[in-house]
Amino acid sequence: MHPWFAIRVRSNYERTLSVYLRAHGYEEFLPIYRDRRQWSDRVQEIEAPLFSGYVFCRMDLQRTTPILNAPGVVHIVGYGTKPEPIDEEQMAAIRRLSESGLRYGPHPFMREGQRVRVRCGPLKGLHGILLKVKQEDRLVVSLELLQRSVSTDIDRLDIEPVS
Repeated sequence: MHPWFAIRVRSNYERTLSVYLRAHGYEEFLPIYRDRRQWSDRVQEIEAPLFSGYVFCRMDLQRTTPILNAPGVVHIVGYGTKPEPIDEEQMAAIRRLSESGLRYGPHPFMREGQRVRVRCGPLKGLHGILLKVKQEDRLVVSLELLQRSVSTDIDRLDIEPVS
């Protein structure tokens, strides 16, 4: 099985590329979250890409030409000109969080904070960082390569420190 890579796309091309990749036989992943947007006359709930500007894809680095020529693609994320795969455990955590049914959304990337493991519930076994926001405990799961994170509310009784 090929590793996951992040593909950087032009603004608002995430869904277009996701459909293109699926139609061309690639395993793609475009996590979507629900967000409330405030306009002057109304509040509307929308669906938006969790990592704006990125689509994830399992691929063989020998077959990147069709992807690089796809609509909206800027480049495959990596260091310099060398694409870098995303850590399998981090991708599994993001996929699991997106499939959990819990409310989640983007969160600023952070390196510091206590690492924790979820002991029970739909996210049991997941590792992340414990954070306190407005008296609420939050679990933050990060993708190191993109320097992006996702957070969700968590009950302090459901987590334990990781040494």
